[in-house]
Amino acid sequence: MQLPIFDLREKVALVTGGSKGIGYGMAEALGNFGAIVIIASRNMKDLHKAEGNLKEKGINVKSFPVDVTNKEQVNNLVEKVISEFGSIDILINNAGMNIRKKLVEVEEEEWDSVVNTNLKGIFLTGQAVAKQMIKQKSGKIINISSILSTVGLPYQTSYSASKGGINQLTRVWADELAEYGINVNAIAPAYIRTPMTESWLSDETRYKDIVNNTMLKRVGELEELSGPVVFLASSASSYITGQILYVDGGWTSK
Repeated sequence: MQLPIFDLREKVALVTGGSKGIGYGMAEALGNFGAIVIIASRNMKDLHKAEGNLKEKGINVKSFPVDVTNKEQVNNLVEKVISEFGSIDILINNAGMNIRKKLVEVEEEEWDSVVNTNLKGIFLTGQAVAKQMIKQKSGKIINISSILSTVGLPYQTSYSASKGGINQLTRVWADELAEYGINVNAIAPAYIRTPMTESWLSDETRYKDIVNNTMLKRVGELEELSGPVVFLASSASSYITGQILYVDGGWTSK
């Protein structure tokens, strides 16, 4: 039985990067609590597969293609969602990527690709959705950050820079948008087991390094992001804004 403060029925949730991994898991969690879920990403094949899987689970879902680094595509996506569903009540600003390289080996185009997707994409999508939420005088924006916004690890130059920027965008937007009844927060996960991370989590040395830095001595599971995202998307978090919620097994508290 769901508590009323977590009830997301009739809420429209847009999830970028929603076709797989963390985005897909969050889309499923929101749908399980009644939200109408819109998933968006660049890969149409992945989108169609994700949409079909979510529908099989009884979730009200629709998919749209978008490149979050392209302002015209982002604006068109938001217009389509508003035209069809009337509002965007929840934004999960999740689309992202990573290229792991030493500082001296990172190519300029690789830096641009990561920062444009992870930071510019967050900005463009947040800006477009915020304009609608201001009209509504309500909304929940949840940016997906990372512990690497705070923790310094090697081979993460562009990724860490982009995620640190997301934390600051979250704080600034929370201040700017509070007068319109819009809450802006971020979720910063540590290492989460997904089909995309399974290959490098199987590296014994890397896995040991991760668990040794984690109080709970394990990596996170995708389902363990469900509670945080539903909480921040629902009225249960109505007095919380400008916060970075670390879902990291205790890593950043060591």
